[in-house]
Amino acid sequence: QVQLVESGGGLVQPGGSLRLSCAASGSIGSIDTMGWYRQAPGKERELVAAITRGGSTNYADAAKGRFTISRDNAKNTVYLQMNSLKPEDTKVYYCNAKLYTVWGAYQTYWGQGTQVTVSS
Repeated sequence: QVQLVESGGGLVQPGGSLRLSCAASGSIGSIDTMGWYRQAPGKERELVAAITRGGSTNYADAAKGRFTISRDNAKNTVYLQMNSLKPEDTKVYYCNAKLYTVWGAYQTYWGQGTQVTVSS
């Protein structure tokens, strides 16, 4: 089994910053892509940013210039630095990892989600 544990969500004022972290643990062979998605009530889950093992990144238009994704391969951890936060960034943020297990299976895992609320 593989677990993804997120931390760092919370309440922040507009214009503020938050840093999300997600640590993967368990029967991991190697992690391919890690990413962050977000979802508002009644809406579909959407990609925020993703990063490959080699460090190539992909950002949603809404995240470009404000958010930065990074990862520590030695710690199986991905981070999302969010700056200049806006009320419309208020959503539940989910960590995602596409990885090979120790048995060679290629699988996708999700974290439990962390709430980010941007409000004055």
